[in-house]
Amino acid sequence: MKKILVSACLMGYECRYKGDGCKNQKLLELAKDNILIPVCPEQMGGLPTPRYPSEIVANRVIAKSGDDVTEQYMRGADFALQIAKANNVDCCIMKANSPSCGKGVIYDGTFSGNKTSGNGVTVQKLLDAGFTVLTENDI
Repeated sequence: MKKILVSACLMGYECRYKGDGCKNQKLLELAKDNILIPVCPEQMGGLPTPRYPSEIVANRVIAKSGDDVTEQYMRGADFALQIAKANNVDCCIMKANSPSCGKGVIYDGTFSGNKTSGNGVTVQKLLDAGFTVLTENDI
């Protein structure tokens, strides 16, 4: 049995920026033989739900409203990392494309739907700490 840190939205928690979840059945099936530990770094960082969508622009996280929410994203990423360490998780499965949880590909900062290579704030901290990180697309 493995301990897996997961983006809470993938478990169906309605914590995404628009107030919905994106339940992933393949991820939920992992709960049969593993311990899933849900986190929403954006909420843990103090952002409300719903909230303006955000994207990474020049190493800052900017909401579509123009507000700089980098501090909240960093705080949430730190909390998620603490939870991963405290639970000695075996791996992490995070929400693809997210400015917090995306791995390898994120939205490009233009709010146009275009994507670019990069990692979300939380994923980067998890990777820097040596954790294996996947997205729901890797399951």
